[in-house]
Amino acid sequence: MADETHLLSPDLVIDHLQDLVLKTDDVKEMLDELAEFSAVTLADAANAFCSITLIQRKKPVTVASSAERASLLDETQYSAGDGPCLSAIRQQVVVHVPDLTHENRWPDYTAAALEAGVGSSLSVPLVLEGEAVAGLNLYSTRPHGFTGGDISMVETYSYHASKALRLAVRISQLAEARTNLMAALESRTTIDLATGAIMAQNRCSQERAFKILKIASSTRNVKLRDIAASVVASLCQDPTVRTHFDA
Repeated sequence: MADETHLLSPDLVIDHLQDLVLKTDDVKEMLDELAEFSAVTLADAANAFCSITLIQRKKPVTVASSAERASLLDETQYSAGDGPCLSAIRQQVVVHVPDLTHENRWPDYTAAALEAGVGSSLSVPLVLEGEAVAGLNLYSTRPHGFTGGDISMVETYSYHASKALRLAVRISQLAEARTNLMAALESRTTIDLATGAIMAQNRCSQERAFKILKIASSTRNVKLRDIAASVVASLCQDPTVRTHFDA
């Protein structure tokens, strides 16, 4: 086993994980870097690769990987419905497979892993919040590619990696909520403009104008926002008129 596994002190590992969250704007990029960092920190960098599995609403997905074959092996587990990573997540225990040639618990996964040149694997659950659960998957091209020291380090590392992943998931959720809010505000603005135009044309109340929009939306089976946009477009000869908010 390469000495690189133990070159980084726990404090440096924690600092790097925090930096990943604070300095990386794109969540997917941050997760990929977390997978890459995990591979070189927890195992022999020359022989290891890593992926991160996230399960939400009972659906597993690989959200990051340091190598394409890690993602492919994860997909084999998902298709079969079982494997070392899924077992680690479900049972909340570290699952170590020291030599895949002697493993018979997951025949589909084992066959695919051996074909991909994997000799051993190490899977560790990551603790999240709410309904989501996750796992870190480490693959080595060598049998017995993970020492007892690696396994002990994984148990400590997983706590801090879990915090980094929780932050990444939270950032992603906040970004999605912000996008949804901006879309809602844009739709509301378009509807308000169309309502005002109808009020002016028909000399009616806001309530009556909005009802006219709803009737048109229902009759034509077109979304209310799209009906409103067509009203605004028909009244304005300037195609650059804006009905959205700046980010």
